[in-house]
Amino acid sequence: MGRSALLTSVEARLAANGSAVLTGPSGIGKTALLEAVGAAAAARGELVLRVAGTETERWVPCSGLAELLDQLPGTLTAQLPRERLTGLPEPHSAASGEAAVEGDEEAAGDEPEETGPVGRSSTDRSPMDHLACRLTFRGLLARCVEERPVLLLVDDAQWLDTESVNAIRYTVRRLGARGVRAVVAGRWPDGFAAGEAAGATWSPAPDALHLPVPPLEPDELAELFDSYGLPVRVVNTLHSDSGGNPFLALALGGAFTDRIPRHWRPAPLPQRVQAVIVERLARLSAAARETLLMAALAIRPTTDLLRRAGRADAAREIRQAAVLGLLITEGGGIRFTPPAVGTVLAESAEAAHLARVHRALAAVVPDAAGRARHRALADPGPNAELAHSLVTAAEQAVRQGSHRMAAELYRLAADRSPAEPAAERLEWLVAAAETGANGGLPDLVHRSAEAVLAADATRAQRVRVRLAILDLSGQGLAEMGEVFAAALVDAEGDPSLLGPLRLRMALGALLNGASERAEHEANGALAHARETGDTALEAKVLAVRANISLIEGRGDYASDLRRARRLPELPLDGQMHTTPRYIAAYCAVVEDRLSEARDELLRMLALVERGSGEEVVHVLRNLSEVAVRTGRCREALDFADRAMRITEEAALSPGPAWYHGALAELAGGSIRRAIALAERGLRASEQENDVIFQSRLLHVLGLAQMRGGDIRAGVDTLWRIDALGEGRGVPSPLVLRWHGDLAQGLAQLGDVELAEGVISATRAAVGDRARGIGVTGRLDRAEAAVLAARGEHDAAVAHLLKAAALFERLGQPLEVGHCLLEQARIERRRRRAGPARHAASDALEIFLRCGARPWAEQARHRLVRLDMGLRDGADPLGATARASLTEGEQRIALLVGQGATNQQVANRLFLSVKTVEASLTRIYRKLGIRSRAQLGSFLSGGLDGPGASLPG
Repeated sequence: MGRSALLTSVEARLAANGSAVLTGPSGIGKTALLEAVGAAAAARGELVLRVAGTETERWVPCSGLAELLDQLPGTLTAQLPRERLTGLPEPHSAASGEAAVEGDEEAAGDEPEETGPVGRSSTDRSPMDHLACRLTFRGLLARCVEERPVLLLVDDAQWLDTESVNAIRYTVRRLGARGVRAVVAGRWPDGFAAGEAAGATWSPAPDALHLPVPPLEPDELAELFDSYGLPVRVVNTLHSDSGGNPFLALALGGAFTDRIPRHWRPAPLPQRVQAVIVERLARLSAAARETLLMAALAIRPTTDLLRRAGRADAAREIRQAAVLGLLITEGGGIRFTPPAVGTVLAESAEAAHLARVHRALAAVVPDAAGRARHRALADPGPNAELAHSLVTAAEQAVRQGSHRMAAELYRLAADRSPAEPAAERLEWLVAAAETGANGGLPDLVHRSAEAVLAADATRAQRVRVRLAILDLSGQGLAEMGEVFAAALVDAEGDPSLLGPLRLRMALGALLNGASERAEHEANGALAHARETGDTALEAKVLAVRANISLIEGRGDYASDLRRARRLPELPLDGQMHTTPRYIAAYCAVVEDRLSEARDELLRMLALVERGSGEEVVHVLRNLSEVAVRTGRCREALDFADRAMRITEEAALSPGPAWYHGALAELAGGSIRRAIALAERGLRASEQENDVIFQSRLLHVLGLAQMRGGDIRAGVDTLWRIDALGEGRGVPSPLVLRWHGDLAQGLAQLGDVELAEGVISATRAAVGDRARGIGVTGRLDRAEAAVLAARGEHDAAVAHLLKAAALFERLGQPLEVGHCLLEQARIERRRRRAGPARHAASDALEIFLRCGARPWAEQARHRLVRLDMGLRDGADPLGATARASLTEGEQRIALLVGQGATNQQVANRLFLSVKTVEASLTRIYRKLGIRSRAQLGSFLSGGLDGPGASLPG
């Protein structure tokens, strides 16, 4: 899963009679890669020999060689005595004698002898034993390779005995050119338990390709878990906890395979995961484990913090732990994978030891809240004065937007509080649950809520912790019926409790597509808020009502928003995404007031950036969308990546973040990745019954499919939005602008009348409210496609120019470039090569300026087709070549086939000449040709292929 690029690199190396080395921590998938490489080699008819090092047998000389020899054909090994590997048959004895006489330096040991971890060297054996091992093995493989290539697969190579290592290296070095190759997989550096220096990676050949095996990406891990039936949201959390290590992810996921909780909470640590953690920790020195313990006790550990707390070798020790797969370092921070590493470390330390570490950290952490936390953890007994100081620190952390820190401090205050007064302790537990939900801490929220519900809590406290659980559910509110029912029982008759509860019910109904019910619940919440004089709740309810009106395409959302903004400004409570201020910024995005929206969203980001929950993700997502529309593609990718990372770490609903990730990839990254993100997000949103983001993800998926060349699949995907919208409250065309893209795809498929019907119906639906905003431009562009399909080219170009002018005024350069690409297509269809080339060149210039890589690829493709004089729909490569060549290789092949020199190709595609030369070599090999002339002949006989119109 997810290793196609690695396998391609290894296979290419083997095809050139080279060898490869795979490195990475245990569980990362090296063995699976070796199995795949071996299966492919065996299918080609090669002789595949496998050996795996064993820690307990690493001191047994030639134990690895014995295992390899057992796999050789019987006719070759029949004459080998089994009692001693070094007892050579007659021919090899002679050969070894000749080598000694003639001074075969390499066979006699010009390679340095390797030393085992405790200093035992292979030089303890006689020189003739070394020669015997190496020459025997080399001679046998020389006979094998006369009949077919030989592939040696070495797993857990760090534990292979020294004699076998040297024999393999000698044999591969001598016979590599004749077809003996090796793929070696190991975990380096090997062990630190005894304080020895890190071992060096041994290589089967001097020029072996070294490839680190990276963690799996979230979508790759999701594919791995497809057969388990786990919710995508759980798999996203497993990716965060495992760091993408497939073994750890599968082990952690085992806790969910028998029963998937209705609303997810962290499951108990599986025993085998704990065993892996203990085994890996044992490989570290005592000093390194102490450094990791300090990192585990810090709330935001960094190497610099550890060094200032007295761990002088922290940087080296953290690197060692990373090699063993215990943690990852990102953005200057340290994160354990799985997080239970910290728990195992803490549980293995004595209380007095933990207190010393906390005191050391309290002396160096930069913030007052952090110092209060460590002082409290160093003093585990009940202490009323300490508890109150923790609450004061928690309140300060809330004002600063540090909700995770606040949640921990409230929980600590409750733990340090004496048994009496009980009401005070319960109130702090409620506050821990509320701030924990805002900070994305599901474990702390559920533990705190369970403690409250098990105690003599008031009705208000019981409702508040259930509201915290509801807030934790994110886009899955519609699936929280049991929690809603329990909260309604506790809130009955109390408007101060019913108001915030009905607000969540309104949000759940809205996500479920039940807009009428959402508005009913919002109206009820508004009445409760006014009855109790709760202006903060009133402002939030008015903001939700405005959002409902906006999604439905009604014009009355502005009045609710104005009323909400006249109420007192809401405090920073971790719910910025529910405030009138945020909804106003979102309205500005919808209305294409992008500069205004960006400025306000950036100000909000400055206020919430210390947080780690829903509010931060909401702001980042909308900043990413604004960046896409304004042509800041690099910025869009950055904001989207940050939103996806926080979503994963905080176990939030992944659909919204993946939607904006797909949107950013479609603009400035990769169409293939955009499709993967959209498909994953769609599955997650379907599981959470989130109709709003199902429709958005279907839109971006359909666009990505059409941009990738599959117009039919894209059109079918967009039609699913229409089916989804029957009575389900799918956003208005003013908000979700998919109709124009559908009509354009239909026109390009030749279904002109249906396309025209979609455009007419959409114009009627949006009416005058669409004047001056982007939905009009999209419909004009779609109408241009309809006119072009009817042969009305002048009218089509006029519509495109009109749309481009609108997008120019709105500051949306990618949409301008899209119009220019469509203009180039239409001009080419009426055989006006000059205007077509000019439009495509202008589009390419815009896309390059914006960093819009996928768009630039399409513009270059359009220019290549214009230069070659190809008609729309013609594919000079043919289906076979298009399937075997990458997109970059296809562009190079087209230009070279047209007669361009390597330098001209490099200039046109912004590549180096060396890159073009290397690509041509691969193209020739894949197509089975040997020259530029043959490539030209191949292209001249190209077959018609799928549409070259590249919609989008």
